[in-house]
Amino acid sequence: MTNRLWCSALLVIAISLAGPAWSQAKVGSGIEAFARGDYDAARQIWLPLAERGDSNAQNNLGVLYERGLGVDKDPVKAAGWYRQAAERGNASAQNNLGVCYERGIGIAQDHKQAAEWYRKGAMRGDLNAQNNLGVLYERGLGVAVSLPDALKLYRAAADKGLAQAQNNLGVMYERARGVTQDYKLAALWYRRAADQGHPAAQNNLGVLYGLGRGLAEDIVQANFWFTVAAAGGSANAATNRDSTARRLNPAQRDQVDKLLADWQARQSGRRP
Repeated sequence: MTNRLWCSALLVIAISLAGPAWSQAKVGSGIEAFARGDYDAARQIWLPLAERGDSNAQNNLGVLYERGLGVDKDPVKAAGWYRQAAERGNASAQNNLGVCYERGIGIAQDHKQAAEWYRKGAMRGDLNAQNNLGVLYERGLGVAVSLPDALKLYRAAADKGLAQAQNNLGVMYERARGVTQDYKLAALWYRRAADQGHPAAQNNLGVLYGLGRGLAEDIVQANFWFTVAAAGGSANAATNRDSTARRLNPAQRDQVDKLLADWQARQSGRRP
């Protein structure tokens, strides 16, 4: 069984809504259009607001250009809109601009600049920025390696429910990176992220079940989590799913099928 154990930045390009009530109402109507897939309508609502300096609208326009939604994909324009919003103190935009610098999206790759913008967003409470800055500290990209700082940032975001940070914190406990190795705590954090639908955490939780680390060894639970993670796009989980499936007896296959049916029912209940 293989698990993906290196913490990686969550490249979330976040829609934002904050500020004065009148502005929120207008930006919010654009978010409603965005949610129903009418990206051109969202752009038409956000553009005049962005041109008047609304940082939420500026950030959200960046999202459209970043993803190519309702407009031609244009990383340079995306980074430009993120910068305008970030310089106005928009925390989501500060994270998004950090992502652009980290990955060289629309601007030259610069890990020091990525760290600077993540730090600004993190200080304003953006959970993605906290997690992403933690990744840079863990890897020593743009900053000196500091596992204590990485742990502090992961935990801050994980405690507030960010699935990627929960997975990353689980990795730290599983691999004894800056903490005493603790498979039970690794399983706890993987489960919290897995329950939110995070494929890497689901695969990692399956590995712990398969090896009996921090949890009672359970091939049924292992295969269940591998199957869910594979459906979410984890290539490692697909390999692990097939490997464990060959070892299941008919009764165990039935148990996995029931777990999968229950999972699907729960996921359907969460959809709006």
